[in-house]
Amino acid sequence: MSDTVNTPPQPQKPSDSQESTKDQKHAPVDADPDAAAGAIPAIDPRLLVREQGFAGYLTEFKRKIKGGELGSIPVVTGLIVIWAIFQISSGRFLDPSNLSNIAQYIVGPGLIATGIVFVLLLGEIDLSVGSVAGLTAAASSVLAIKQDMNEGLAVLIGLVGAAAIGALHGFFFARIGVPAFVVTLAGFLGWSGLQLFVLGNTLSLNNISGGIIYHLNNYYFSDVAAAYGLAAVAVAGYAWSQWNEHRRRKAADLPHRPMSELALRTGVVAVLVFVAAYVLNQEDGLPLGLTVFVAVIVLASFVLRRTNYGRQVFAVGGGVEAARRAGINVVWIRISVFTISGFLGGLGGLFIASQSGVADSNLGGGDTLMLAIAAAVIGGTSLFGGRGTPWSALLGILVIQSIMTGLYMEGSSSKAVQSMITGAVLLAAVVLDSVSRRSQKAAGRA
Repeated sequence: MSDTVNTPPQPQKPSDSQESTKDQKHAPVDADPDAAAGAIPAIDPRLLVREQGFAGYLTEFKRKIKGGELGSIPVVTGLIVIWAIFQISSGRFLDPSNLSNIAQYIVGPGLIATGIVFVLLLGEIDLSVGSVAGLTAAASSVLAIKQDMNEGLAVLIGLVGAAAIGALHGFFFARIGVPAFVVTLAGFLGWSGLQLFVLGNTLSLNNISGGIIYHLNNYYFSDVAAAYGLAAVAVAGYAWSQWNEHRRRKAADLPHRPMSELALRTGVVAVLVFVAAYVLNQEDGLPLGLTVFVAVIVLASFVLRRTNYGRQVFAVGGGVEAARRAGINVVWIRISVFTISGFLGGLGGLFIASQSGVADSNLGGGDTLMLAIAAAVIGGTSLFGGRGTPWSALLGILVIQSIMTGLYMEGSSSKAVQSMITGAVLLAAVVLDSVSRRSQKAAGRA
């Protein structure tokens, strides 16, 4: 047998191409300071329109329309058309007395719709807010009238209870995993029954004359300085927020709105709020209810747009799994949102009781829930989550109440006609939202 010599494998000499690659990896980077200083950072061209003046904004507006980013344009346009039609038809729709009545009637349902906006931003629904509204009004009235409790304390207990109910719904949804539709549907049935149980055999309680609930939707700041003063504060606050954003973006060397645009925006807001103040002062003055409603919307808008919590709400609505991976406490966000919805539902119920003069078994029933959801959707809040603003509640309830009031002035006070028209408007809003989302997906921005 011949001996075989096993020679160890010899290292292969790297090829020229491999040596070249290796040399490139370890070669020092020749950084040219002058070239780096002169480099232009990659910036989304859409952000630069703010520095191009109004021509740039016109281009951006056309791009948004083509891409399905309509915002509040459809609802504002629709509201103008509705007002114009009823004014031409009746000649009295835009009278200060009628507009003042509309401002009074939108408060209760509008507050409920504001809570619905928060839930819709998550892509969920809350079917219990009508029952929560009725139960809050019933419990507060029973405590104040039958139990002879201080009315302020009774109202506070009612609102805390409404928030607790919302938190309970959120717990079952976020922690236990029961679908929000099922949880709030059960709440709709259960809290309606509890409302009847709390009222007892009376089924109706009149508000305490001159009491807190009585004044919620019936008190007016009759001094003209109140409406004009609030308008001035609103304009000053808006101007400051716009200038502060301009200053921060400019300091960070980011595209920012030109001062001419800031002046135009502030001027438009000033005209709108001072005209509203003038119209209200032609009648009884500034309603307390409208003041509370607008204050809630401003606060909710600030929370959603300017705080980390608001950004987390939009993130969860845009994608639960992505939000969870980003470190967001999804369970807490969901529970807190349903808590806000319950609280605003209870607050809206108190204003509805103030408007009607009684807390009865019908409060919160009927079409209260449907109108609140319709107002949020018609105002521009997406049913699919992740898109909307509390101002949607104001715009949507204005559209609905304008239709109802206009039909009443035309002698068509039939509930059937009002419901059919409101349903058609709601369907149009949802179709528009669906088409808008499809256009955004086609443009790669959804």
